[in-house]
Amino acid sequence: MQNKVKRGTSTALAPTAIAGLLRRQHRRRWSLAALAMLTLMVALLSVAIGPVTIPPGEVLRVVAGSLGLPVGEVPAQHAAVIQTIRLPRTLLGLLVGAALAVAGASMQGLFRNPLADPGLIGVSAGSALAAVTVIVLGTQGLAFLTQALGAFSLPLAAFAGGLVTTLVVYRLASRDGHTSVTTLLLAGIAINALCGAGTGLLTYVADDQQLRSLTFWSMGSLGGATWSQVGSIAPLIAVPLLSLPLLARALNALLLGEAEAGHLGIPVQTMQRLIVALAALAVGAAVAVSGLIGFVGLVVPHLLRLAMGPDHRFLLPGAALLGGSLLLLADLLARTLVAPAELPIGILTALLGGPFFLALLMRQRGVAA
Repeated sequence: MQNKVKRGTSTALAPTAIAGLLRRQHRRRWSLAALAMLTLMVALLSVAIGPVTIPPGEVLRVVAGSLGLPVGEVPAQHAAVIQTIRLPRTLLGLLVGAALAVAGASMQGLFRNPLADPGLIGVSAGSALAAVTVIVLGTQGLAFLTQALGAFSLPLAAFAGGLVTTLVVYRLASRDGHTSVTTLLLAGIAINALCGAGTGLLTYVADDQQLRSLTFWSMGSLGGATWSQVGSIAPLIAVPLLSLPLLARALNALLLGEAEAGHLGIPVQTMQRLIVALAALAVGAAVAVSGLIGFVGLVVPHLLRLAMGPDHRFLLPGAALLGGSLLLLADLLARTLVAPAELPIGILTALLGGPFFLALLMRQRGVAA
């Protein structure tokens, strides 16, 4: 009699569980649609607002005209501002924000810890060191490299630096399929210190022109964005943005642990190397054109994980959308708060991300206690 009751209960609960799963997936899809609308609205504001305010209707007409659609007359001054200054800056901000957020979400899934931010564990610092090396030595000792690679020399060098630091931190923090959070953060502190020392040394030997660009670049900025910059990093960022969501099921399996993922048929070592390489490519390309912008890879994935859950099939696309929107909002504030001057974006993201990181640490400490 008891067995019959148990079988009847499980049969009755199965449709309820399936319905709950369908409702969660439906809610996540609506959340992604809402994030897409938010991204479009923020991008429109980013193009419209500035020293010369342009009505959103004219922005849409200029964009439509650029696509070859018949839109009628548009003021030449507004068209020039949009096409040469604001549109490339907006697209660059979307690419950089999406790259940092998706890289952060991937690393958090790989390390199985919400504190694994590309800036905290030294990936951004490694990319920055490699990029500064190319900037300072690109006309002397590394002239052959910059001549061979052209516009791609800076992002590829930053990718190589980020890849090396990611591999070093991963090796130090992982043991027997488990990642030590303490070792992760300590290794990140050591990598940041070493890369900071190398960057400081190169800054010391830089000339005046290089020094001015390095000083502002080290604090993060989208200023001076051009179509050539967008074209040089768009392919490098598109690869991880399109590839990492295809590895969402592998990241979901890795959340259970490396041994468990292996039992589920996931080629663990191959997936780990691929995720590390793609995340380093995203961070390296972003750092090469925008400098050091911290905490985007920490804040965005954690907020989405609280709202949408840990499923990377929805988390990674959501991180790309929210990361781009957040960075565009920070850029909008950076160029309007102290206009006509401009604040470095890294300062604003640090003001937002620093307290958030401390709150996250306190929460982790409370859970551990």
